Amino acid sequence: MMTVEQCRAGRSLLGWSAQELADQAGIGVATVRRYEGGNPIAYNSLEALSSALASAGVTLIGADQKSTSGGVGVRLAKPETT
Repeated sequence: MMTVEQCRAGRSLLGWSAQELADQAGIGVATVRRYEGGNPIAYNSLEALSSALASAGVTLIGADQKSTSGGVGVRLAKPETT
């Protein structure tokens, strides 16, 4: 499950505003702001946010995955070269 901090960080990596993330996720910007403000949102909205970030190349790193710090985080995939 994506954390609030991962959502903010993923959006920041992409240089997206809350409105851009909302547009990509197909949800309202108020929902993005509510979630990033620490308030609960519907599960399907959270899935839409996570999916939109993943489609743009953001990988969510869970606490159980191997990382240098052992904590949760995000990573931006390298652009594909042709």
